[in-house]
Amino acid sequence: MSLGINLTNLLIQVVVGVIILSPILWLVGRGLVGKQKAKFTDAIWIVALGIVINTILGAYIHGLLGFVVTLLIWLGLIKHFFDTGWLMALAIAIIAVIILGIIVLLLAAVGIAFFAGLGAMRGLL
Repeated sequence: MSLGINLTNLLIQVVVGVIILSPILWLVGRGLVGKQKAKFTDAIWIVALGIVINTILGAYIHGLLGFVVTLLIWLGLIKHFFDTGWLMALAIAIIAVIILGIIVLLLAAVGIAFFAGLGAMRGLL
């Protein structure tokens, strides 16, 4: 039985997710529930398990139901590993997504400025 999941892509997603999302999730969790409950290794587990579980379930569940199930899984992982309630898990998730969005926008702006500068320099040569 094949799930249609590319294991190489899954591994890349987990590694990139852990590198990018874990520190954000850890810092937000630490700020909201305290350093005793929000450990960095817990953030790594949340991200790694979240990506793997959602990839497997995503092969079967789509649309609005898939979004709801995915959301509940991520919130459940945050709730479990950071030892908090559902509302605090939701707050951690929302703040982490906002911070991730800001970082992505800043990196995009830097990248656009960098490549625009390269283009302008090439035009001068």
